Amino acid sequence: MASAAKIKTYHFLPHKYGLELLLDIGRIETLNHYVLDKTLHQLSFYEIIFIEEGTGTFTLDENRIPITPQTVIFTSPGQIRCWEIEKKVKGYTLFFDKDFLHLFFSDELFLHRFQYFHQYSRPTGMEISEESFGKCLNLLHGIEQEFGQLQNDSNHLIRSFLYQLLVILNRFYANVYNVQRDTHVHSDFYRFRSLLEKKFVDDRSVEAYSKMLTISPGFLNKICKQFSGLSAQQMIHYKLISEIKKQLYQNKSAKEICYEFGFSDPSNFNRFFKKFTGITPQQYRKNI
Repeated sequence: MASAAKIKTYHFLPHKYGLELLLDIGRIETLNHYVLDKTLHQLSFYEIIFIEEGTGTFTLDENRIPITPQTVIFTSPGQIRCWEIEKKVKGYTLFFDKDFLHLFFSDELFLHRFQYFHQYSRPTGMEISEESFGKCLNLLHGIEQEFGQLQNDSNHLIRSFLYQLLVILNRFYANVYNVQRDTHVHSDFYRFRSLLEKKFVDDRSVEAYSKMLTISPGFLNKICKQFSGLSAQQMIHYKLISEIKKQLYQNKSAKEICYEFGFSDPSNFNRFFKKFTGITPQQYRKNI
């Protein structure tokens, strides 16, 4: 495309059912104006997609995820996405605002403890066994049933279903990709991921984050390697490049993006981007 267009953003509708609910569930095949959107778009909330039938490709931040039965896909707020459907897709989509869990769990790192959200080096989709997928469907049916008879205390019951679902999905993900599944080991790593989401524009050095975490740079690198396969500096650069790419999809000039991300001038911005991608921001935009 010759010039980037503004990416459509879908926002959560908390009062869709009258009561304020920060979670929703739906059948994919009935939400094709949103869920199966073929154009580039992003969400301002979390989503987990459960594919029962259909084939195609789901692109998430340039990563192409094959759509096959018993596939589960995890997306985080702000990721650029689009669907390419070959055979009609059926299944469930579960989406929620981060505050839905923060209001219930005092742990502000809760969502960062799961391996599949805010992922830097591993896939954000997985194909699981029929038995495992069935366990997920049972919990989804429980959520769906509660939405059919909402009461004043429904929030609590729905959160309990979601909590179970997130934990068993973390187990499945850990087994599929052979990674650490214990969500309470080395909370410094989860704190780092949380800080990085908030401070990647202003703080780009390992030393800055290690100081905020009151640990040594060496220890921060060690736990990052252990849990992500990347060094702390690689994670910082990955986050920065991925966010710059998102802005290049918008109708902003490269110069404007350069200063938004704290670069001293466009030449430094171009050098940084090309170092990690092999092309300039302008070339990247032309390839979109």
